[in-house]
Amino acid sequence: MNLTKIRNDKTYAHVVPFAAFLVLNLLLSVIDESGLKWDHPDAKWWQMTEHWFYPLQTVICGAMLIFFWRHYDIKWDRRIIIGAIMGAVGIGFWILPTHLYSTLGYTEETVGWLKHLGLDARDDGFNPNDMQHPAAVWFTTIFRFLRAAVIVAFVEEIFWRGFLMRFLLKPDGKYWKVPFGKFSWLTFAVVTLAFVFIHQPVDYAGAVVYGTLTYIVAVKTKSLAACIVMHAVANLLMGLYALQYAKYGLW
Repeated sequence: MNLTKIRNDKTYAHVVPFAAFLVLNLLLSVIDESGLKWDHPDAKWWQMTEHWFYPLQTVICGAMLIFFWRHYDIKWDRRIIIGAIMGAVGIGFWILPTHLYSTLGYTEETVGWLKHLGLDARDDGFNPNDMQHPAAVWFTTIFRFLRAAVIVAFVEEIFWRGFLMRFLLKPDGKYWKVPFGKFSWLTFAVVTLAFVFIHQPVDYAGAVVYGTLTYIVAVKTKSLAACIVMHAVANLLMGLYALQYAKYGLW
């Protein structure tokens, strides 16, 4: 199949960027776990895999979104205000467990129901300040926010809400006739649980609440743009919180 046919396919447009994002995440894990790192004192940037891989992932997936842009039914109207508000509410629930962990004075790893609720330090993760040169710090920080608040917001909502919610109701091939945001318990359960399970176990509780709220926004607003803005605002606030409170494991 040539590029023209691929570009003209609405299903590819909704699935390929998300699939590419996941494949690149898998590749990042392979690089980290396989020891494919240049162990050299002058190549610390290479050893900090996320600092160069996230910008690469951002550019690749961003190019795919531009390539398929004509297929996305995104209307920037007043409904995005609802998305922005719900993004702040949703990420509040996501951040709450680790915030309580610090506020309540925990220092050891939690167990039992506290662990399942996500009470954890969350201090080990992407820290742009690991880079020594100021330009490198700014470069990695900017691309980290672009990845989280733009690329992730678009590729995930285009797939989860724009494609999968429809596909589950009409898997016979007529799913594009299903209106955006059509409610069913099937799509709520499958889409929400799938969203939860692509995250770390420590995030499951927050992801359940956030995924449920996003589903409600999709059903009530009938707006893909509102869902994208919700995701963008949530990830932007999470990144700012992570940097402010050194909770680098959040993002």
